[in-house]
Amino acid sequence: MSEELSHAALADGQAETQSEKIERIKRELCEVPTLPGVYLWKSRSGEVIYIGKAKQLRARMRQYVNFQDDRAKIPLLVDQIHSFEYIVVDNEHESLVLEKNLINQYHPFYNADFKDDKSYPFIAVTESDTFPAIKYTREKRKAGTRYFGPYTDSHAARDMIDIARRIVPLCASSCATWRNLERKLDRGVPLEEAIEEHPCFDAHVGLGPGACSGAITPEEYAVNVKKVEQFLAGQHKEFLDALREEMAEAASELDFERAGRLKARIETIETLSDKQHAASSHDLDADVIGFFREETVAGAHVFVIREGRIIISNEFVLNKGSDVPDQDLLHNFLLRYYDTTTSIPREVIVREMPEDVEAMQLWLTDKLSSAHGAKVRFTVPQKGEKQQLLEMSETNARHTLNRYKVRSNYEDKRLNEALLQLESALALDEPPKRIECFDISTLHGSYTVASMVVFTNGKPDKNQYRRFKIRAELDEANDFLSMQEVVSRRYCAERLADERFGSKPDLIVLDGGKPQLSAVLAMFDEMGVHDIPVVGLAKRDEEVFVPWQDSGPVVLPGGSASLYLIKQIRDEAHRFAITFHRELRGKGMTASVLDDVTGIGPVRKKALLKHFKSVRNLSEATLDEIKASGILPDDIADELYLVLRQYADRLAKAKERIRPQD
Repeated sequence: MSEELSHAALADGQAETQSEKIERIKRELCEVPTLPGVYLWKSRSGEVIYIGKAKQLRARMRQYVNFQDDRAKIPLLVDQIHSFEYIVVDNEHESLVLEKNLINQYHPFYNADFKDDKSYPFIAVTESDTFPAIKYTREKRKAGTRYFGPYTDSHAARDMIDIARRIVPLCASSCATWRNLERKLDRGVPLEEAIEEHPCFDAHVGLGPGACSGAITPEEYAVNVKKVEQFLAGQHKEFLDALREEMAEAASELDFERAGRLKARIETIETLSDKQHAASSHDLDADVIGFFREETVAGAHVFVIREGRIIISNEFVLNKGSDVPDQDLLHNFLLRYYDTTTSIPREVIVREMPEDVEAMQLWLTDKLSSAHGAKVRFTVPQKGEKQQLLEMSETNARHTLNRYKVRSNYEDKRLNEALLQLESALALDEPPKRIECFDISTLHGSYTVASMVVFTNGKPDKNQYRRFKIRAELDEANDFLSMQEVVSRRYCAERLADERFGSKPDLIVLDGGKPQLSAVLAMFDEMGVHDIPVVGLAKRDEEVFVPWQDSGPVVLPGGSASLYLIKQIRDEAHRFAITFHRELRGKGMTASVLDDVTGIGPVRKKALLKHFKSVRNLSEATLDEIKASGILPDDIADELYLVLRQYADRLAKAKERIRPQD
């Protein structure tokens, strides 16, 4: 594997505009080879901020500075890039391993990683010792020690150690007698001289085999170690078969005491299997990985399934949510998770195939090191047991994220951060504690309504929500006139003094872009309202238009708490407006359709609605069903049925054109 570095960046202190910087990097990229490798983007201070791999380095790196990569984080990343390095490798498999190692070394900001960068517990067996011991540990990997896990539930890891030692006695690293024995053996003291006269307490109660007192030879002990490792790896069926065979042999030799001990061990394993969730009717050997994502954070849940049973259920929180593509999140999680675990399945079940699936499968196959030549494969199920398992893991990922948010007080911290970010980005005098957002909903100018939602301290304040019927007579949709009307009604002196509308907002958000903002500012000029900040949020690229900047919109960083909050506010205003609009349409249908039919008055209208339960049921009724109700004469029933059919046709065509107003 050879290594190459980019040309030196500009000398420190030399002035350089953003466009000049990008042109410089483009020129430097001409020298990058068209070979597989790993690239490292660096900031002006030399900090590594992103690491990626590529089949063809030059083409992949050019996608960033040519803005051909549509990931939301790319513009912000490119803005911070100042230089780069790259390392050429022989193939994509090598680049995957190198990428994983470099991410572990640098922990770049723009690569997804575990939210809490803590070490997870493992069960370890100290294979390099004369009498290997079992232990619960969070230590970094040591040579000569085999690790099982990770276990994100520390209690589950400790329970598994207790169960393993009840099944096959093994020394524990916490035993002082065992540590004393190993120290003597490491100094070269012969085994016969190193052993103690009396066994340790664990040996007395059946958890230890008595290695400290010479009750077992290193060769016999090694057999026990192999059995425990087989059990921890989830190979219970093969292990049970061996125990049953040994128990039958002991019984045939009339060694009933040994047979009794073996029977107790078998029952322990069977009890454990009963507690473990049966995941498959087949002997499935797989990891099922599910994600649940929000804008700024994501939850991951892994079901470790061996022999058709879930033996471990692990949960993680990742520091990147919906602001990174699914492929990036999956790729980085797979690298981090399978770098730590030694339990490699033959199948990995995911929602979508990794982009570099061949390299990933080759890497995991090498880690599996199957004596039978088994290979690891990725599966995206569409139905059946595996699909159900994937849905269950995604449900658990959602609960994982919810528990984390409650445990870490995440929501309050994120909201405080969002309000501070909005204060800075929108040049406000203080954090916007009260935000009011408006949206217009209409059907070709009919039933035009406006919604006003209120967020107090970053949270929905539903008691303060208001909705408005637009009074202006509109022949067609007119967003600007509708928005002007609703703000003139909300921010007139009478309403501002009305306690039912709450206090004056710190920020007004309009669901729309520059034109809606200009229309409202013009209305505010007429009203003499100049002390309330107003911004317009365009759906395209989530751009925020502000009155004080003519050069273009303010773009909040992708994945930031402020962008997540303002999108949440906009979506809530849209939902509230659409709900009111549909409600008015339903009432309008009741009033106009039934009232327009000659011969149907209040009494017959009430009787029809009582009989058919709703206008919708009435509109879907056949002519025979309307006549069978006995409420209307046949001629009036005929006319009502004809009107209902005509109205249904018009409504179907109108629904195709209905849209939320930008």
